Amino acid sequence: MVFIILACLLGVAVGMWAPVIPYEFAKYSAIAIVAAFDSIVGAINSVLKKSFNIKIFVSGFFVNAIIAILLTYLGDRLDTNIFLAAIFVFITRIFNNFSSIRRQLIAKAEEKKAAKEAQKEETKEESKEAENNA
Repeated sequence: MVFIILACLLGVAVGMWAPVIPYEFAKYSAIAIVAAFDSIVGAINSVLKKSFNIKIFVSGFFVNAIIAILLTYLGDRLDTNIFLAAIFVFITRIFNNFSSIRRQLIAKAEEKKAAKEAQKEETKEESKEAENNA
């Protein structure tokens, strides 16, 4: 998880000092960024599910971005907007992963709350037993 956050911060830092991307490549960089963000959100989701694999993350990060760029290039050559379909798919996956992350975080919070309440009940029962024995 720390690796992912550090990689994101490194990406932001590089982006701050990187040269401006020409307009002709804006479509390609946009689809690559969306594909990469999809991989990052998917990695966060898999970390919460305890099924994270760095090899799958890295390969998905680069392969998704490359395929999305190639589809965008193919669409440009065919004079169609194929990149819109790719963006739709990636955005749908991002929202699905965010909803899964939200559900997992809510479930963990409810488990912690239930554990605290159970611990309070045990403490109350122990104090009652101590009073009865005294």
